[in-house]
Amino acid sequence: MSDVRAARWTPSRVEDAALLTGHGGFLDDLDPLPGTLVAAVVRSTVAHGRLRSVDLTRARAHPGVAAVIGPDDVRAAVRPFPLSTATPMPYHPTAVDRVRFVGEPIAVVVATDRYTAEDAAELVDIEYEPLEAVVSPRRALEPDAPRLHEDADGNVATDRTFSFGAVDEAFAAAATVVEADYDFPRYSSVPMECYSVIAHWQDTDAGPAVEAWANFHGPFTMVPVMAGALGVPTSQVRLHVPADIGGSFGIKAGIYPYVVLMALASKHAGRPVRWTEDRLEHLLASSTGADRAMHCAAAVDADGRVTALKVDLVDNVGAYLRPPEPSTLYRCFGNVTGPYRIGAVEIRARAVVTNTMPTGLNRGFGGQQLYFGLERLMDAVAAATGTDAFEVRRRNLVDAFPHETPSGGVYDSGDYRAALALAEKNAELDELRARQAAARADGAYYGIGVGLVVDPSGTNIGYVGLATPAEQRKPGRDKSGSTEHVRISVDLQGRVTVLLGSVPQGQGHATVARSVAARRLGLPEEQVRAVVDMDTATTPWTVTSGSYSSRFAPLVTSAVVQAADRIAETVRAAGSVLLDAAPEELELVDGTVRHRDDHARAVQFRHAAGLVHWDPGALPDGVSARLYEEAAFTPREIRAATQDDRINSSLCYGFVAEIVAVRIDPDTLEIDIDRVSSVHDAGTVLNQQLLDGQVHGALTHGLGGAMYEQFTYADSGQPTAGTFLDYLCPTSAEAGFDLRADHVVSPSPLTPLGAKGCGEGSSMSFPVAFANAVADALAPAGVSIRSLPLHGEVLHQLLDADQQKGTD
Repeated sequence: MSDVRAARWTPSRVEDAALLTGHGGFLDDLDPLPGTLVAAVVRSTVAHGRLRSVDLTRARAHPGVAAVIGPDDVRAAVRPFPLSTATPMPYHPTAVDRVRFVGEPIAVVVATDRYTAEDAAELVDIEYEPLEAVVSPRRALEPDAPRLHEDADGNVATDRTFSFGAVDEAFAAAATVVEADYDFPRYSSVPMECYSVIAHWQDTDAGPAVEAWANFHGPFTMVPVMAGALGVPTSQVRLHVPADIGGSFGIKAGIYPYVVLMALASKHAGRPVRWTEDRLEHLLASSTGADRAMHCAAAVDADGRVTALKVDLVDNVGAYLRPPEPSTLYRCFGNVTGPYRIGAVEIRARAVVTNTMPTGLNRGFGGQQLYFGLERLMDAVAAATGTDAFEVRRRNLVDAFPHETPSGGVYDSGDYRAALALAEKNAELDELRARQAAARADGAYYGIGVGLVVDPSGTNIGYVGLATPAEQRKPGRDKSGSTEHVRISVDLQGRVTVLLGSVPQGQGHATVARSVAARRLGLPEEQVRAVVDMDTATTPWTVTSGSYSSRFAPLVTSAVVQAADRIAETVRAAGSVLLDAAPEELELVDGTVRHRDDHARAVQFRHAAGLVHWDPGALPDGVSARLYEEAAFTPREIRAATQDDRINSSLCYGFVAEIVAVRIDPDTLEIDIDRVSSVHDAGTVLNQQLLDGQVHGALTHGLGGAMYEQFTYADSGQPTAGTFLDYLCPTSAEAGFDLRADHVVSPSPLTPLGAKGCGEGSSMSFPVAFANAVADALAPAGVSIRSLPLHGEVLHQLLDADQQKGTD
């Protein structure tokens, strides 16, 4: 059961001082290699066209230029990146035959400084043969749509259908069938620091080698990708990630083509090469979350319970199926039914390519799109059955754990009813309904919306395999798991160092890891330090390591516990020598090793650690003089997809209940957020301050997609939101509404501390809760909400269209 009174650990953040005093370790602050040159990227100005010629002659002749590489150099030296499917849509770090989106790299100019490189870049002469473009996912599906990749049968990069349970029978027996089309927008999470890379190609006695620095938080997936693309062994690729990467929220975790591109530029220049993306480049050609067109249908019985679900999902992945895509379709596969007891589900999952920026991870990866359709559908079920929107959800909520979903997810713990009840209590729902009645009496619009989401964490990368039919998966080549490594060492003065492989983006990993290690070792936090500076040559890792999909709390802290407990065994063994007691009689408390029953019999932790360093021969037989432990937490509960395509796509599943109330000005149609009540269940709370920060941050990201942010394109493929004048991000002014955040605690039985992830919840729940609130506000006007973002201009269009319909 949930417990809102559970103990809360609240250590102070250790990351803040350096950041607040200008001493952060960002890549632009680092100069690891002397004589580093600077690169500028030449990009396509057309959305779709054949490259008739790319003439580098004038650029190469410009004073100060060390090298210029173009499509011929890339084609000759770089293999296409590995894709998640066998679809013939090869992807290189530059265009090699035709350009497929505005901003696609075509050439790289390397010079003594950025100014010279930029000037020379303007001298690259490119001749295009323009081709017709396609930007809409629905248009890309049409037989006569412009084809992006000539060797493919069309623009569909992957198309799979899954069926679990008696779907057709449930729909045939349904008292009511509710269905609708929905569209989720393409938006991103704009970081403070854009992409940045330093790369150095070297010819060594062991063959070619690449050393690179990048502000990238999924480094271990990049190592084999770089090695394969450049044709060098993985042992000859070394990747560093600085301690600070200026935020990411997902978009710095996918394939980073610029690391490979700058490595090739370094090979041609014969010197290290640095490239730093500017904001225009970032908004034009970095990465964005996928926009989705979807059709959702629910079979509903006479009591308002959903017995089966059908979803047809079409994701626009941009010009290339860039890994980890098509994972937006599959990351939430195990929780596709959300928090509801739905016994049967059918899923059609398609990804299409268009002449737009390639997509990748974005905070809440796949969850925003899924829950926008599912929770709008639940409101439609409520309307069709004449049931209150809150009540129809209560009738369908999962109420026993563990709960197995039709698609294979196993929800580990929760109390969804308690969380929803607390959200309703904190929202003061009766007061909001009174405000709504008063507003409507005055001719104003006022709406109340709710969104309930299951928040997955500790991703099982095995979901990537679902894009390939089971019969085509190679035996012995399955993928699964969510392993995280941690290394802990103790020096001869008893100081503890925790080395993390999680590559944080500002979430406070060092703070929590330090706290967890200190508690397990009975030490004051001042005696423990956490290190997050990443080096793939020295940091323990596996291909799944990194900071994505809320992995830190369930996985990294579990590895910290394992490594710290092994260190504790050695320290107790050393203490047993000093105290003449059995190790099992000792405990680590307050910086000492003491007898459990006689606290006066104690020695300092540092003295016991010192014995291991200075007098290892005194240790009991069978005890290794080892104060250096590495742990790899690998939960056994997550495995590869089964032959019938079921998968537990995450280790842990949290929960969010979010209620949003909005007031809409009847004259200007400006939307004002009146109140937000947000309740999260992330298992054991490891740090209350950081949990609160994650809730606020995720909610603001959700606000961006709900009201402001959208990458839009003209029919020609030209971006129409390429600067902050057109791509609007919420600021503190827009996020200053009445927020009432709270939580319940349902510890996970699958992690040593009971912790689940918490960094993405509101980014998934807020957009649809907001949409439901706006829909409720405009219900008297007969307006239906089927897409985001929503703001005054959109509402004018919707109301005008409804009025036109009425006059027709």
